[in-house]
Amino acid sequence: MLSSSNTVEMPMVPRFIHTQNRLKDLLLIFSTLVIFYLIFLLHHIHTPKTSFNPNPNFSKTPSIPTNLSISHLFFSIAASSSSFSNRLSYINLWYKPNSTNAVVFLDDPISISTLSVSSPPILVSSDTSKFPYSFPAGRRSAIRIARIVKDTFDLVKNVNFNDTRWFVFGDDDTVFFTDNLVKVLSKYDCEKWYYVGYNSESFEQNEKYSFDMAFGGGGFALSAPLAKGLARVLDSCLIRYPHLYGSDSRIFSCVAELGVHLTREPGFHQVDVRGNLFGILAAHPLSPLLSLHHLDVVEPLFPGMTRIQAVDHLFQAVHADPARILEQTVCYDKSSLLTVSVAWGYAVQVFEGNQLLPDLLSLQRTFTPWKRGKNVSASYMLNTRVNPSNPCKKPDVFFLQKVLSSIDGIWTEYTRHNVGKCVRSNPTKKLVKIRVFSQKLAFNVEQLKAPRRPCCDISSPINETMIVGIRQCGHDELISMQT
Repeated sequence: MLSSSNTVEMPMVPRFIHTQNRLKDLLLIFSTLVIFYLIFLLHHIHTPKTSFNPNPNFSKTPSIPTNLSISHLFFSIAASSSSFSNRLSYINLWYKPNSTNAVVFLDDPISISTLSVSSPPILVSSDTSKFPYSFPAGRRSAIRIARIVKDTFDLVKNVNFNDTRWFVFGDDDTVFFTDNLVKVLSKYDCEKWYYVGYNSESFEQNEKYSFDMAFGGGGFALSAPLAKGLARVLDSCLIRYPHLYGSDSRIFSCVAELGVHLTREPGFHQVDVRGNLFGILAAHPLSPLLSLHHLDVVEPLFPGMTRIQAVDHLFQAVHADPARILEQTVCYDKSSLLTVSVAWGYAVQVFEGNQLLPDLLSLQRTFTPWKRGKNVSASYMLNTRVNPSNPCKKPDVFFLQKVLSSIDGIWTEYTRHNVGKCVRSNPTKKLVKIRVFSQKLAFNVEQLKAPRRPCCDISSPINETMIVGIRQCGHDELISMQT
């Protein structure tokens, strides 16, 4: 117990100090209220006003399927009544009445006798005469074709195709590989705004129009929300761009105004080249084949066939294993010093000696520029290499003959295509046929995001027939002629 003498008296706190503390508290509360008010005010100032009201059928669909299927795609094909009868065969190669949702938009009506039961429905495009077009020596049909996006969305909305997740656009001479389209588009969230396509093979065409544009002949895909937004604003966009040449330039410009950029998929092929497509098809990028365009301009894909027959022949392999079509696989026979490059479902090349893989991944220039003339620059958006003019310096080429499917796997057979009279000293001089065995390729979304080229083995000895087996590469396996 402390004595009174040890008690310490507390000093009196001046009243003005209490008053000062209360003022600080009031100032703190006031500042906090001001900050909250400014945040509220700034939020409303910077929120743009828009009349766009998302359709709940597309923006909020609780029953979106986990796995994309062909029924979730809608194809719109631009065609001309003057050429449609000659190009309908291309459409019938990939269109299946019982599973494919598609419509062909024509400029004028045609005779019903032109169509068959396996043809898609035909509609006449809406009137576009009110829209200006000022490109010198251009074609006003570009406006009609661009406006097919709006025509399509209006049709789907009225005919109750609310389950559509992707809208795919192309021309009547565009051949689509629909199974691969389903797989590739499944990589992307269909509820977000996607503009998926690819550039032209021609550097000049890209430089002239845009390096960021999906070329329409090769085909492009719009996710449903983007298609809806584009359809709402398309007419105002068309009025602002009378000076552009093509329909794809107009679509690109309007999509750009919506703030969306191109998502590139190299499986779309505009085919802005002429001549022989062998170099392009024999070294396809490591990506599923999605489309081929301008097939009535280039040479037939296979020798000794018409253009339609050749594409139909390719579809024999497509039906057996669509994911693997044109997949390039390279293997080596060290004992015979041979290099074999397989473009599955199309052709096999046999080279003498050790050909390095990076060299084989570049394209042989078997084709010529899209633009004709003496002073045309042969510049491409591709890695290319010289195609020897001397046939004896070219590899032996074997084209697809037939496809045999079973529960064990798929056999494709390729027969020699002789060009010129060359005396071969290697083991291939008696080679007549190459048989390739593979399992059906079933990749998932993750494999598509990080693809890896397969490996292959050559069975010896090589006589009249060579056997090649395609397989998955080992963990650290190199595709090279090991020394």
